[in-house]
Amino acid sequence: MDRRTFLGTITLGLLAAPVQAGAQQPPKVARIGVLCGLTCDIVPAPFRTGLDQLGYVEGKNLAFELRSAEGKSDRLPALAAGLVALKVDVIYIPGGTPAVLAAKAATSTIPIVFGGVADPVRSGLVSSLARPGGNLTGLSLQSSDMGPRRLDLLKQAVPKASRVGYLRVPGNQPPESAEQSWRSLDATAQSLKLKIHRMEVRGPDDYAKAFSQMVTEGTDSLIVDNSGPLNQNLARIADLALKHRLPAIAEPRRFAEAGGLVAHGPNQGEMQLRAASYVDRILKGAKPADLPVEQPTKFELVINLKTAKALGLTIPQSMLLRADQVIE
Repeated sequence: MDRRTFLGTITLGLLAAPVQAGAQQPPKVARIGVLCGLTCDIVPAPFRTGLDQLGYVEGKNLAFELRSAEGKSDRLPALAAGLVALKVDVIYIPGGTPAVLAAKAATSTIPIVFGGVADPVRSGLVSSLARPGGNLTGLSLQSSDMGPRRLDLLKQAVPKASRVGYLRVPGNQPPESAEQSWRSLDATAQSLKLKIHRMEVRGPDDYAKAFSQMVTEGTDSLIVDNSGPLNQNLARIADLALKHRLPAIAEPRRFAEAGGLVAHGPNQGEMQLRAASYVDRILKGAKPADLPVEQPTKFELVINLKTAKALGLTIPQSMLLRADQVIE
């Protein structure tokens, strides 16, 4: 072998070595912290499905760190701080403004993606939907006409309704947002010739008392505000509504599945699926500040026909045909 051939062989060998070494390196594992206000022993299925579709495989290029407050909001700050200490790549929060606020307070650098919060702007989570700013982005449950739409559906399901209770938790929303929701509901109630009155609960001991008071005051139907504390007690609210013979409507489909008459709101499974794309883009280098917050585009209507029969109600055929699910 002449000198020129020998040097060429050595050079090619040196150039090839880093490539071969690089090929032997394991793929980077993305670590996603999942923070839940309620129970999340497993990663929400639609979110996991979305990541699967994008090429992420748990144990290969993906790892989860799950933290659940089990409905105890005072645990959220410590749980969020724990995820920050682990230096996860992204913190994902399926829903619930308190959990997102806790994560925001814990870090200004780790990207945070929320799968559905009621009003991210008025809650102070983002600067605007179009330009979130900071390290948070995701999907909003916000839809200005959802309350009125639920009230209209309640009237369709219960044509004889005249006095509607509005179950809410005071202080759960920013005052301006809460007042706007109330004005919108009240205007719709007037157009439907309904009287609507606020019924407030502050803790677990208030529910039974609130329902007894509503019946005493002649309330004949109920709309449940969409908020974390109420969503944690949907099964209890459904039970009390049936016990006191109050047709009721709420947002999460879990309400109808738990025995409530009607549930109508954004398709949260679709939103969880969409949230996976936010995480993917961030892991690939996108900044949360540059990813606009999405508003819901798909909604679902679930009717519990078993509850309707127990209440002596006949749900209009037109409403049943529109339903995404009828529970019998």
